[in-house]
Amino acid sequence: MILKDDTGVVGWTWRFGNYLLLFVSLTAVQVHSDLEFTKDKHYSWKTGQWGRCMGEECGSGGVQMRTVWCIHSEGWTTHHSNCRHADKPESQRHCFKVCEWHQDLFEWEVSEWGPCVLVPFLSNELRLRASSCITAQHGIQRRRVQCVRTSNRTVVTDRICEFFSHRSALEQACLIPCPHDCVVSDFSAWSGCSKTCGVGLQHQTRVVLATPMYGGANCPNLTQTRTCSNPVPCPVGENEYEYSLKVGPWSECRLPQHKGLWLSGRTMLDFSVTSGSEKEKNAVKRHIQTALHNHHQHHLHHHNPKAWDLEIGYQTRQVRCTRSDGRNAMLSLCTQDNSPGTFQSCIMPKDCETSDWSPWSPCSKTCRAADLSPGYRFRTRSRIQAPIGGGKECPALEEKEACNIIGDLLPHCPRYVWKSTDWGDCRVAPLLSQQDRRLNNISALCGGGVQTRETYCIQVPDDSIPPHRKEVSRPVNRKLCAGDMPAAVQPCSIPCPEQCSPTPWSSWGACVHDNCMEPQGRKGFRQRWRQVLVEAAGVSDSCPHLLESMPCEDPVCFQWHVASEGACATTQGACGPGTANQTIVCVSTKGRRVPGELCVVAEEEDEPPPTEVACEVACAGDCVVDSWSRWSPCSHSCSSKTTEGKQSRTRTILALPGEGGKACPAATALEEWRSCNDHPCIVFYWEASPWEPCVEDPSASANGTSQWNSTALCAAAAAAGTQTRTATCMKMNIGPVIPKRCPDSARPDTDRPCLLPCKTDCRVTPFSEWTACPSTCLPVNATMPTQSRYRTIIQRSANGGQECPDTLYEERDCEALPVCPSFRWRTHKWHPCTLVPDAVRQGITGPGEACGKGLEVRGVSCVGEDEEPVAIGGCLRWAGAMPQRFRPCWVPCKDDCAFSSWSKFSECTGCGGPRSRKRTLTGRSRKRPRCQREDLFPLVETEECPCDAYVSQPYGNWSSCILHDVPVAGSRHGWQARRDAKECGQGLRFRAVACMDQGGHLVRPDLCSESGFVEEDCHIPCPLDCKLSDWSPWSPCSTSCGSGLKVRSKWLREKPFNGGRPCPKLDLKNQVYEAVPCHNECSEHVWVTEAWSVCTINAVDELPACGEGVQSRKIRCVSRGSEGHAASVNDTLCDPEEMPFRGQTCFLPCSSECVMSHWGPWSECPTPCNQDTVRKRTRHMLRPPVSDQTCPEDVQTEPCVLNATCFTYQYNVSNWSTCQLSENAVCGKGTRARFLDCSRSDGKMVELSMCEEASARFSPVQGLENLLELIVSCVVECPINCILSEWSAWTECSHTCGNQGQMVRARNVLQPAHEEGRPCPFQLSQTKPCPIRPCYTWHLGEWSLCRVEGAECGEGVRERNLSCMVHWGDWLDASSPKPVDDEWCGDRLSKESEQELQLPCFVPCPGDCHLTEWSSWSSCQLTCLEGRSFETVGRQARSRAVVVQVVENQESCPHQVFETRSCKGGKCHSYEWRTSGWRDNERSVWCQRSDGVNVTGGCFPQNRPTTVRHCQPLCTKPFSHCTQSGVCGCEKGYTEVMTTHGFLDYCTKTPGAANKKADVKTNSGRLKPGPSQIQDFFGEWSLRPVGPDGRIKLWVYGVTAGGFLLILLIISVSFLFCNPPKQTKSSSPPQKPLTLAYDGDVDM
Repeated sequence: MILKDDTGVVGWTWRFGNYLLLFVSLTAVQVHSDLEFTKDKHYSWKTGQWGRCMGEECGSGGVQMRTVWCIHSEGWTTHHSNCRHADKPESQRHCFKVCEWHQDLFEWEVSEWGPCVLVPFLSNELRLRASSCITAQHGIQRRRVQCVRTSNRTVVTDRICEFFSHRSALEQACLIPCPHDCVVSDFSAWSGCSKTCGVGLQHQTRVVLATPMYGGANCPNLTQTRTCSNPVPCPVGENEYEYSLKVGPWSECRLPQHKGLWLSGRTMLDFSVTSGSEKEKNAVKRHIQTALHNHHQHHLHHHNPKAWDLEIGYQTRQVRCTRSDGRNAMLSLCTQDNSPGTFQSCIMPKDCETSDWSPWSPCSKTCRAADLSPGYRFRTRSRIQAPIGGGKECPALEEKEACNIIGDLLPHCPRYVWKSTDWGDCRVAPLLSQQDRRLNNISALCGGGVQTRETYCIQVPDDSIPPHRKEVSRPVNRKLCAGDMPAAVQPCSIPCPEQCSPTPWSSWGACVHDNCMEPQGRKGFRQRWRQVLVEAAGVSDSCPHLLESMPCEDPVCFQWHVASEGACATTQGACGPGTANQTIVCVSTKGRRVPGELCVVAEEEDEPPPTEVACEVACAGDCVVDSWSRWSPCSHSCSSKTTEGKQSRTRTILALPGEGGKACPAATALEEWRSCNDHPCIVFYWEASPWEPCVEDPSASANGTSQWNSTALCAAAAAAGTQTRTATCMKMNIGPVIPKRCPDSARPDTDRPCLLPCKTDCRVTPFSEWTACPSTCLPVNATMPTQSRYRTIIQRSANGGQECPDTLYEERDCEALPVCPSFRWRTHKWHPCTLVPDAVRQGITGPGEACGKGLEVRGVSCVGEDEEPVAIGGCLRWAGAMPQRFRPCWVPCKDDCAFSSWSKFSECTGCGGPRSRKRTLTGRSRKRPRCQREDLFPLVETEECPCDAYVSQPYGNWSSCILHDVPVAGSRHGWQARRDAKECGQGLRFRAVACMDQGGHLVRPDLCSESGFVEEDCHIPCPLDCKLSDWSPWSPCSTSCGSGLKVRSKWLREKPFNGGRPCPKLDLKNQVYEAVPCHNECSEHVWVTEAWSVCTINAVDELPACGEGVQSRKIRCVSRGSEGHAASVNDTLCDPEEMPFRGQTCFLPCSSECVMSHWGPWSECPTPCNQDTVRKRTRHMLRPPVSDQTCPEDVQTEPCVLNATCFTYQYNVSNWSTCQLSENAVCGKGTRARFLDCSRSDGKMVELSMCEEASARFSPVQGLENLLELIVSCVVECPINCILSEWSAWTECSHTCGNQGQMVRARNVLQPAHEEGRPCPFQLSQTKPCPIRPCYTWHLGEWSLCRVEGAECGEGVRERNLSCMVHWGDWLDASSPKPVDDEWCGDRLSKESEQELQLPCFVPCPGDCHLTEWSSWSSCQLTCLEGRSFETVGRQARSRAVVVQVVENQESCPHQVFETRSCKGGKCHSYEWRTSGWRDNERSVWCQRSDGVNVTGGCFPQNRPTTVRHCQPLCTKPFSHCTQSGVCGCEKGYTEVMTTHGFLDYCTKTPGAANKKADVKTNSGRLKPGPSQIQDFFGEWSLRPVGPDGRIKLWVYGVTAGGFLLILLIISVSFLFCNPPKQTKSSSPPQKPLTLAYDGDVDM
């Protein structure tokens, strides 16, 4: 314990010392940071911040100051003398004074962000371990921010730029993904044994799937090698080694004059093992090429013309003999008959040469748009010469850079909007169906129609232009306008002409003066008139005359009228003479009361008639006569020679005289007649001519106020004009007479003001820009292209305005375009075949014959039209591919086979037949067996004869049926002219034709046909509209009395077909109806009664008759309105219920009786009828009775009973008619009408005046027109057909070659179908096949196997062919691509320079340690964080593993290699540990990628599951083993004995298992098969009371508790059975009543 305490004190003391040291260090650092220029340990200088740069002028002459003071170490300020003055810092310095105008001279220059670097690297700490990284690591990025001059980008102090703006951040945080270890695949299967006898090697390899990134672990070994033995031993005494001829790579091509020959190219004996460094020297690395001649330039202007001459050099290689153990051997052990060449001719490398850069193209961003994206510009250069002989590859031929990034100085981008012209004339014809077009007069159509206009796109003028200077913008390309195009079609209406509809003539009026206010003479006029119900519209004729006059004599405008007359008051007694009062009023001829002065003037009297007149009351016994009736209507309206107007009045005898009484007048005195309307029947009227056109008012022009020609004022309001007409006095049926014969007051107006329409000039847009001419030159003999422009009429002229121009479309030839230059290649003779120089050849192989394989070259130049040499660029652009400039050649050796020249080809026997040519051996070659082998040296060549016959074959489907285009003259926008064009009829459809030669090669289509199509007539069925029948006759009126409806109908005849106009809505009978109101007069004929006859008394004696008698009268049935003088008609035409009585009883008072007058009219009953009210009528006494008699009642009343004495009247309206249009209208505005009737409360139809009087009494303010609406306007929707735009131009072919090309044209819906209009066709686009042109494509073949020339192993090449193929545009097509001549595909040299046709490869010799071939590229994988891509570009990997063939060569093996490349479309992969099931406490663990591929690497090592399961403590007891549950158990046949702690103590033998004693060694061996899972399961649950941990198992407690409960149950049951039951004295429980217990059972 003391030791521990001492140790603790020592440790505490050590820690306290460390803390104190740390505190002192920190204090020293802090003091050192605050104190500068220390004088001693107490005083030091301290400085403040530098102040602002001050100075009189801007620039470098400023001065900056700061405060300097001396402080004590405790922080208080002291005097300057306490600090050392030699160490005093400066208090001022020169500076650059910045002014505001410097802002344009300096700016911040900000570099791009640097790479993201881990934070610990910056602070010099240890690197984070990968185990502590979860998703990503924190890093930091830095960039450079400095202040520079804008003129020359030189760096200045940051304080200048800080004066204007803050400096941008220099650092920012970033994330670096966690380290990604290398991921490799599983090993492949073991290879075969390297030897067929004895002991050899076999290997297995794996590939790299993902390379290490962000500091991840490197890739493991990709190869595993093991020994293998063969049962057959190698024979003893034979060669132990195998020898192989091995060649090295060819050296670089060099010129002969270089003296530094590659002496290592000579064959040397080297019995040492080739070192790894030499192997590396001979290794070929792809994508890296070293140029030997750097003096070759890339640009043409540095190019020497002689550089086009190819130079032939030579190249060498090593040849050696290798042994199977990797060592070199003598060359004689490997030399064969034909030793491999160690030298060959070659073309000296020439780098790719390009032309100068073209000027930069204009920036794609030329204006300031809403988005902030920059613009781009391009420049290009062309290839002058492709690289030859391994020269430098061509650089980029196109450059792209951003431009106008900010764009603040650019003008705003122009805006384009849609504009439209004025609407055209309204047309009804497009709305007609096929049936209506044949029936209707097109020129007379009116009502609803459609009108169209043109739309065009314009550029919105700049806002800076003053409004008065803005003109109509010129139209631009319609594609520039975005958004919806304005409507080009709209409904309209043409007013239908309406005839004037007057009312019937009124009756003739009284004879009045022409001017009642100023009467003159004794001449007057009787007049009748009529009114206009519907004004005339749309017709030139006005309404007929509305007033007729008839001359008359003694006109009277006003007259006195007795309004009322009182009873007669006798002067003496009850009878005799007396006086009666009367009310006199002055009335007009129309019955209206007027002032009395007018009657005084009219009657030419000073006083009106007297108000008191004489009268007489009959005395008793006198005859009593009634007062005169009113004058009957005049029998004629005028008089003539044969007719004379008469009228009468009557009176009746009410009482006969008595004896001595006053006698009655004679019968003739009871009726009076007088003449009336005695003026002649001569009718005059004024007739007015139609109104003349509106003209300028002369009075206004004379006053200088004419505004008609002022366009500015006319646009605001129309000017005033005048219209005139003539008025003529006409005599009926005669003709014009003098005006005096007609009343001057009725003369119609002959002039009226009018609105003079403005002159409207035609307005057109300016011409559009000329369409672009081709920017390239014209081929020879080509037609000169044209360009066009157009303009659009915005507003057409009207009212005498300026007419529209005739020219709306202009076309002209393009300006003289240069003719494409004519260049051609000129080839020169081939130079002699060039071999490797003798000096080189003899230095390598010794003296020998100069023969064999070499190269020959020729010159190629470019010449123009004048055959003079020109620059090579002209031919490269215009003359096609450059001809071949070098080719292999052969210089025959002495021992070579010699042949004669080839003979001419034999004649062709037919198209496509064979032809041949021959040659023969010459000289000594005829005797050499080798030369006689025709498989090596054929003597006959055969080929197919050329054939110009071609076969055409239709291909693909037919096109749509295309109608013939019908051009409309003078119309640029075809849709307006084509909207009436046919959509059906004869057309053509097309099918492409494939043209092939005899070999089945696709050729140009014009070799088989001119158009490349097969044409066939086709027919598009025309649409048939719905057809209805003609209108049926009108049905009778639905009512015989009053207002009703009459209908007519049409029925369906033909349904629509092929998209014709649909039918209107039909009923169930397929009919459509039209209903109009009708009216039948309820009382066209009326009863007319004459006066009652004298009351006849049937007297017995001859005494004067008195008392009751009878009287009769005549009744006639006449037409209504002609009651006065019309002839009688049949009585059946009048209503029998309304027939008056022909006779009645009458009463004549006796002479002594009172005589009363006739009853007056009944008073009106109140409305509505009320039975509690009465109506009454009165009469008065005409003759008093004798004294002893009285007069009868003079007032009579009766109750107001509905439908008896009282009636109510109400209006009835008929149903509305259908919408009625004008006769020549198809649709548009119309009217719906209904009639008005008056019905009495008993249901009888009466005259309309009865309801008018009733309504006037009920509501005097409201009139009929305010109560009910009888005519309303309506609209019949127009059946507008679908209107389409014109077909667009055919698009370019979708493919320039092949059989997949199509041309498309389309049209748009300008106006959808409306109502019953013809629907739009389904075909809004049409396709047409393109001619099938052959596709020529360079095709790369498959890579060949590695081929070593002249040796068995070593450096070789893999090759692939580049061939020109013709195909149909689809490689998967049944017609496979076929090879053709290279000239069809273009420049082969250029294509070869772009493709890799040869790759270096290596064929290992037996015993060589070598690399495998490159593996396939792995799948594209992204770097992801939590399942989300961290980068936009993925990576792929491939690798080469090391293969060891001989154990002795392991030290010289190369290193395994891998490489990566970027890719697109990658996926995020995750990695997860996978495990198998446990078996003998062991299991397999592997890493699996998310796509199911088992890999090595990628999974976190710290999360790797265990592969072996161990028991703690270890199972060391005999016959024990570790169980699946991780505890020790005994083997089968033994029982565990546990300690008190639950661990295995020992294993005891289970009784009965003596014969199954287990051997400890055998059962516990590693290779002992373990128990099955079922055995383990039952082994775990065997009847062992104690568990492996030494505790009693739960089932033991359960069995114990169960046994205890069973014992208790047995005791309880025994007690119940053994104890006898005791008798109880308790009474039995009461039983339920029977009624409750009875359930209906019969047994009860």
